[in-house]
Amino acid sequence: MYQRILVPIDGSSTSSRGLTEAIQIARLTGGRLRLVHVIDELSFALAMDAYAGYAGTWLEELRTNATKLLQAAQARAAEENVEADTVLIDRFKGAVHDQVIAEAESCKADLIVIGTHGRRGIGRWVMGSSAEHILRMSPVPVLLVRAPEVAKTEHERFTLPAGVLASA
Repeated sequence: MYQRILVPIDGSSTSSRGLTEAIQIARLTGGRLRLVHVIDELSFALAMDAYAGYAGTWLEELRTNATKLLQAAQARAAEENVEADTVLIDRFKGAVHDQVIAEAESCKADLIVIGTHGRRGIGRWVMGSSAEHILRMSPVPVLLVRAPEVAKTEHERFTLPAGVLASA
């Protein structure tokens, strides 16, 4: 049961919580992890903005950071005697959730473990939810690991820009 566990990671605290749960499951089942990071169009666009003065290095910078992130996650698994391999997806072929599902199918995953912010209402509507899309479209079971309530309310609260709901 759950021998091949796919874990999408993005460096967030919720992603870290998902990794922690995946490591625990793999230890219990004798399974192994596949750690996946997706560089998508949004990541690339944000990097272009952040590194505007350094033309041509955006994608390499994202790849370097992603590789470090994957190596750190792999080291965490190794500390717990859990085997893990890593996959960096930077093909820009569709949304993150589509690429995660394609990777799950490709590696014949038994389970996907994802950290999620657990946004509700307008925050979910505006920000979207890769985790929700994966949950709805996945051919295998999905375990969603929510962020702790304290972190979510103190640090990750969604607010509308001033004047959005102002009456005319």
